Amino acid sequence: MPDTAPAEAVATASPTAEPVLSVRNLSVSFPGRRGVLKALDDISFDLAPGEILGMVGESGAGKSMTGLAVQRLLEPPGHISGGEVHLLGARIDQLPESQMERLRGKQIGAIFQDPLTSLNPLFTVGHQIAETIRVHLGASRREAMDQARDLLRRVGIPSPDERVNHYPHQFSGGMRQRVVIALALAAQPRLIIADEPTTALDVSIQAQIMSLLRRLCDETGVAMLLVTHDMGVIAQTADRIAVMYAGRLIELAPVQEVLRQPRHPYTRGLIGAIPALRKRVPRLTQIDGSMPRLDAIPPGCAFNPRCPDAGPRCRVDRPELTATPTGIVACWMNAGGVT
Repeated sequence: MPDTAPAEAVATASPTAEPVLSVRNLSVSFPGRRGVLKALDDISFDLAPGEILGMVGESGAGKSMTGLAVQRLLEPPGHISGGEVHLLGARIDQLPESQMERLRGKQIGAIFQDPLTSLNPLFTVGHQIAETIRVHLGASRREAMDQARDLLRRVGIPSPDERVNHYPHQFSGGMRQRVVIALALAAQPRLIIADEPTTALDVSIQAQIMSLLRRLCDETGVAMLLVTHDMGVIAQTADRIAVMYAGRLIELAPVQEVLRQPRHPYTRGLIGAIPALRKRVPRLTQIDGSMPRLDAIPPGCAFNPRCPDAGPRCRVDRPELTATPTGIVACWMNAGGVT
């Protein structure tokens, strides 16, 4: 078995498109009194224009940490301790903070789970969108406000000519999230990091927001890293799934392939926990135990204490990512069986 994952298997999102985002061997560490804790361990993936990559896993898996690391928004003492991040072919993980500030908003947009934290309650939504356009695109005040109205219209805000002058508190939760999406798109970014964008919304509004994000990616070609714990949201929206566990990438493949034939036991557990509308089952799958703490990750495969299929080798040797017919997976069962 190879010591490292095949670069082609890890990286390829589309054989014809140059990636918008390329992450290679990314690691994030937090120094502490008892040593260094590694929150992300050797993460690699690509994101193509117009593609939505869904990153899924339990709390503590490293999903949000990946999005923060790409944007260089890690809280000290957390820092990128290894690897590289490339945006549109240019390396950005070593840029000075002043240059990263110009990239955020212009080349990298962000959508967060609570829209109230993304909007200033003291300014109208039109003013906030227009200011982003003026700062990053150099438009005049009139042009920026016209573009703000158009963005509100594109994200499904009714009566945008009137609503552009309203304040965040005058919008419902779902409409506020649409405003945040418009704000993320204001400077025409090439990449959007969406971190749990529908968590605070009810189910019917969730479906509308995810359908909107899918349509915008198809229309504009913007690439999206969609961070969520909800496998149902991933199944509805994403092109590929990246499954995280204990700071590592353990499976990555096209969404339909993963749903049809998940190769990692953890992925099977996540999918088995989704209620099926057309099929009656005695009980949903349960993954016993919990995600290990960063200072207590077991030897071998980090999932082995919770894995129903774990063998002796799983408890000793850590599996590396290896190629499958459609993606990559880190599991000894996909390397010829557990011994």
